[in-house]
Amino acid sequence: MIFSSWQFILLFLPISFFVYFWLNHRRLITAGKVWLVAASLFFYGYWDVQYLPLILGSIFLNFAIGTGLAQSHPQSPHEIKKPNHRINRKVVLITGIAVNLILLGYFKYTDFLLSNINSVLSANYTLPHILLPLAISFFTFTQIVYLVDSYRGETADYDLLNYSLFVTFFPHLIAGPIVHHRQIMPQFASRWTLTRRYPNIQKGLYIFAIGLFKKVVIADSFAVWATAGFDGSHTLGFFEAWATSLSYTFQLYFDFSGYCDMAIGASLLFNIWLPINFNSPYKALSIQDFWRRWHITLSSFLRDYLYIPLGGSRSGDFRTYFNLFATFVLGGLWHGATWMFVIWGAMHGCALVIHRLWTRLHSPMPAALAWFLTFMFVNVTWVFFRAKTLDDALRVLGGMIDFRSGFGNAIASTPVSELAWGGWMSDLALSIFPASLVGQFPIYLAVIVAFAITAQQNSIEMASGTIGKWRLIYGAILFSVAMCFMLATTSSVFLYFTF
Repeated sequence: MIFSSWQFILLFLPISFFVYFWLNHRRLITAGKVWLVAASLFFYGYWDVQYLPLILGSIFLNFAIGTGLAQSHPQSPHEIKKPNHRINRKVVLITGIAVNLILLGYFKYTDFLLSNINSVLSANYTLPHILLPLAISFFTFTQIVYLVDSYRGETADYDLLNYSLFVTFFPHLIAGPIVHHRQIMPQFASRWTLTRRYPNIQKGLYIFAIGLFKKVVIADSFAVWATAGFDGSHTLGFFEAWATSLSYTFQLYFDFSGYCDMAIGASLLFNIWLPINFNSPYKALSIQDFWRRWHITLSSFLRDYLYIPLGGSRSGDFRTYFNLFATFVLGGLWHGATWMFVIWGAMHGCALVIHRLWTRLHSPMPAALAWFLTFMFVNVTWVFFRAKTLDDALRVLGGMIDFRSGFGNAIASTPVSELAWGGWMSDLALSIFPASLVGQFPIYLAVIVAFAITAQQNSIEMASGTIGKWRLIYGAILFSVAMCFMLATTSSVFLYFTF
């Protein structure tokens, strides 16, 4: 069950909504929260019930450790100076973080580690092929933040029910955003959220409709072309390679953006505002600007809990550049246990270092050039993000720089299926353009449309203020079209579900 499935839209979401507010209306506030936790756990267990004990155990363990750290936080300068007090609390914190990372490492990186040991040492360890529990990267990071803040004395006196709701709340559970307790838990504690708020319902449904359209109409359409290019074994020509890379660039954009919209929209139905996780990243004018717009909560986590603890920019230029690079290499590894993600992260780390050097030594670029270079870099690096192997990445990149292949292909060498898109229009186009380009016309037309969409206001900007009649009609049209697409085809799983 995913957000873009009829089971979620027509059954799970309305049932969860109406039962929750019915219980609140009957003044059964605790029962309402219990219901929402139970619904969220059902949503999680629908994927694979065998991992329910894992997330429940993680919740109980981290709540116990966090509560202990918060309650033992020194209340006076005298307590702070007690060496045993400091050591014991630090040991508890380190142990708690270590347990979380060990569990994450076991499920996510065991195969990766053993395969590299086999390669380096010519060993023959059997790979266990452990099934990755859904959302383990997200709920692990969410709870590590809670432990660190508990150690710092920055958490309130939360109870287990509110903490469980904070971790499991289904709109953010599977693929983020990585929520902070200060952002979410006070909202669940507020009585303002216990009653149906029709402006929030309107806004939530509007944003959800936009996200659903992005996912099932746009992202899933690009997915077909991206998969054909990346997962095929044939050599890609110039126009085919660019069509492949751009298809994945926009598939990932609309897939992740669509998920974020649906998460925010579904959450708003319950009067909960999730943090903005996606803010028109393809409008970015620098790689730094890109990471302030793409997966914002992950960027914030890496900055606050990795980059700054490593020393941030406090220890000279060389150490700053190293910290940036190391942060993004580890950020790449967080996305997946393959060297392709490490390469992707390293490329972004290098780009951020270069950006810092450039801003120190040179004046700003013209906006158009800055946007073009940023987008092209991001597009190229997505190739490594998507490719299963380095050879697959180089096959796509090789086609992207093989300019001669775009103009040297005869009509006879172009598959008929690629030329059948427009009937007589294809024949007309063949008299003007290279056959290899004509074969990719539908993809490039979709790319042009995608560029036009990303240049407009994003969904959060569109939903600002009052949702009037015309916006509701617009949302209803998008929702109807998306439902037709969804019921006619099988919507693919969100890409970030696998991380």
